[in-house]
Amino acid sequence: MKPYILSLLAGVLIGVVYSAISVQSPAPPIIALIGLLGMLAGEQILPLARRMLSGDKPRTAWRDAKCGQHMFGSLPGAQVSDAAAKDRQPS
Repeated sequence: MKPYILSLLAGVLIGVVYSAISVQSPAPPIIALIGLLGMLAGEQILPLARRMLSGDKPRTAWRDAKCGQHMFGSLPGAQVSDAAAKDRQPS
């Protein structure tokens, strides 16, 4: 939770600075978000390519490089479904 709060506070601080110097945000919000998604995807290209060049199939390379975890974080309900799966396993 702490990284989310720090990120929000950094964004608010930058917004205050922009307002203080009478400058608008350099990009409309949707364009900025799409740019961030592109950055996250771009960060995954090299690790994914390395694993695929070492012989992994794309799906295995994606999982082993933890691309989904890096791009999307822990999705809501992930902990609940993990706990439920553990409860269903025989002891």
